[in-house]
Amino acid sequence: MSKDILAPMPGTIVEILVSEGETVEEMQELIVLEAMKMENAISATAAGTVKSVSVAVGDKVAVEQVLVVIE
Repeated sequence: MSKDILAPMPGTIVEILVSEGETVEEMQELIVLEAMKMENAISATAAGTVKSVSVAVGDKVAVEQVLVVIE
């Protein structure tokens, strides 16, 4: 079963800390999102393997946009 990691707020992707195929633990930081001049770490909500990373550094994202999919 896949788990989508969504953007909690609009912002800009400043760092991607994982890649496709990588195994991650629950609460591991996956993405750094800059919003309102603050950097926010987006963490995994479940352990698993990264199926896809849907964004790139510099991308502008909207609320609830899929950032990472974990299987």
